[in-house]
Amino acid sequence: MVTDPIADYLTRVRNAQMAGHRIVEIPASNLKKRITEILYDQGYILKYKFEDDNKQGLIKIALKYDAQSKEPAIKSLERVSRPGLRQYASPAEFKRVKNGLGVAIVSTSQGVMTDKQAKSQNVGGEVLCYIY
Repeated sequence: MVTDPIADYLTRVRNAQMAGHRIVEIPASNLKKRITEILYDQGYILKYKFEDDNKQGLIKIALKYDAQSKEPAIKSLERVSRPGLRQYASPAEFKRVKNGLGVAIVSTSQGVMTDKQAKSQNVGGEVLCYIY
C-alpha cells in the first residue's frame, strides 16, 4: 500500500527518465490524471493516455526528451506538501519556481491547477509539487 500516491507518481516519472524509458505506466486516480494533464499542457511530456483495466485504471505517459542531447524535458520533480507536513499557500505566498521558468502544481477548492492559474483566479491551496 502506498501512503503518498503523488510522491509515488513523481518517483515513477523521475526513475523512468533516469533509466531512459520512453513510456511510463502509473496507476490512475483523478488527482494523478489532472497532474498529467497539467504536465502535458505545460509541455513537459509528449502525450498521455488513460486506460481502463476494470480496476483503478492506468495512465500511460510518453516522456519527452531533447532530440540532440537526449536530456529529459523535466529537470526536476520535487514534492512539496507531504502527508506528514502539509504546505498551504495563499496566492500572495506562492514562490516562483526556478525564477519563473518552472511551475508549481496547487490543489485548490477550484481544482488542481498551476500556481499561475491559481494566482489569476485568486485562490490558494495545498502546494503539491514543483516541476522545472
